[in-house]
Amino acid sequence: MSPGSGGHGLHDRYPLTGRRDVVHRHEMLRLRGRSITWLPPLVLLTAIAIADYNTTGEFRIISWIVLVPGIAAAICGIWGTAVFAVLAMSVYTVVDSAWPHQFQAGLPDFILVATGGVLATLACVVRVRAERRALHMRDVTDTVRRTVLRPLPRGWGGLEHAGVYLTADAQARVGGDFYDIQPGPYGTRVLVGDVQGKGLGAVETAAVLLGTFREAGYHEAELMKVADRLEERMLRHREYTTALGRGDGDRFATAVLLGFPVDRTDVVDAVVFGHEAPLAVGPRGVRSLAAGGGLPIGCRDLAPDPPPLCRVPVAADETLLVVTDGVTEARDGHGDFYRLAEALTRAVAADPRVVAPGRLVVAVRDGTLRHSRGHLADDTTAFAVRRTRGPRGEGPEEGRSRH
Repeated sequence: MSPGSGGHGLHDRYPLTGRRDVVHRHEMLRLRGRSITWLPPLVLLTAIAIADYNTTGEFRIISWIVLVPGIAAAICGIWGTAVFAVLAMSVYTVVDSAWPHQFQAGLPDFILVATGGVLATLACVVRVRAERRALHMRDVTDTVRRTVLRPLPRGWGGLEHAGVYLTADAQARVGGDFYDIQPGPYGTRVLVGDVQGKGLGAVETAAVLLGTFREAGYHEAELMKVADRLEERMLRHREYTTALGRGDGDRFATAVLLGFPVDRTDVVDAVVFGHEAPLAVGPRGVRSLAAGGGLPIGCRDLAPDPPPLCRVPVAADETLLVVTDGVTEARDGHGDFYRLAEALTRAVAADPRVVAPGRLVVAVRDGTLRHSRGHLADDTTAFAVRRTRGPRGEGPEEGRSRH
């Protein structure tokens, strides 16, 4: 999972509405912490037996008992399904024998029930193996996610922070959006971005850029040097993927690079690589930072001049919010884009506490999901940061620590 407010993963605590992993399909079939997956097939078994016993004439439903192991195969374990297969055959024999000879369903239907039980048990074996593979893949993607979006400690780099991250593909659990905070001797740096494209190639590129940022963000004294290192690393990565013969050799990334200088607490330095400008959200409203935009990372061959570095004022009670295009390009049923700034202005007016990073990213997440009715066309990320306050409201001290 990605980092969240105070170092805790918000999108672990707030999953995407209506989406669940296949391995959690049985969560509703629990009572006081105990599994009751055995209950539905047992109720069905009992109901069929009672109904058949109380019918008269040649109308028999005992053969329907073949459904019992089939239901068990869908929700129970292998041994549970096998037990219900045996129970189905046993109950069939007892109930069928209770009728006069002329009303017995007989051997053909018993063979049907026995065959159904064997097939249901085999189907359960296949299902359980598939779920184990799904669980293994989830563990792998969780490991990748923790590598790309590492957990951030509370107050890391002298910043209060929070992030939410939702993949457009609910099963993928990780995509090309990324963010991180890197404290260092020259101040704290923040990087939020979105790699063009999807799939493992986008994840790989995000990991490459984050690795470069973590090193350059610590060692480089000037923020523009960090920006240059990101550009150079993207070009090298593209050369590498092209040499491998992969079709993603023209990949690029949009991003926002922020620098919180150690000698100023009222300003932030910003470099925008073809990304939406950050928003400053405070009790007095929402404003877009006047940070000039440049080309995405990896596109400097189209224009040799680097993107401009802008130093903009930021009040102590303002939170900086950076989102990816999963938020700004979310559409409703009429095809209208989500108006983030307007929505946040209304939210702050209704409750000024929304400006806190943790509340702010939750408001963005909920607003995006409501607007798009849960249908995300792209990975969606919102990351919010603001300086922590010292004992007398002074600037952060943690930002001077080394990592």
